[in-house]
Amino acid sequence: MIAIVCIDDKGGMLFNHRRQSQDRMLRADLLREAARRPVWMNAYSARQFGAPAENLRVAEDFPDRAGSGELCFVEDRDLSPLAGKLEGLILYRWNRTYPADLYFTLSLEGWTLERREEFAGSSHEKITKEVYRR
Repeated sequence: MIAIVCIDDKGGMLFNHRRQSQDRMLRADLLREAARRPVWMNAYSARQFGAPAENLRVAEDFPDRAGSGELCFVEDRDLSPLAGKLEGLILYRWNRTYPADLYFTLSLEGWTLERREEFAGSSHEKITKEVYRR
């Protein structure tokens, strides 16, 4: 499974049970990155995609359902319990600091940064995408 996570400059992911931010250009990039591979997420995350792409898979137990090489868009839970299942990680960095009460706590020690890209979002001047592999 390859996890996809959006974080702010302090590793924040969620505040008061709501995502910190969202961006339609980020969603488009996420779908391009997936190509035709399944992208697993829960109903909360799926709502921001509008008319879902055919490769989106929605289930509340989505981390358990994602198979090898499949993507998992994680917005509202700690990744640490999934660490042993992760083959890859895609971090989208907002390059801002927002209020947060759920943080990205997974250590990047032992991970290899494969590539880093920056692009302009629809609501963010710059979004940084980092792709990691074990």
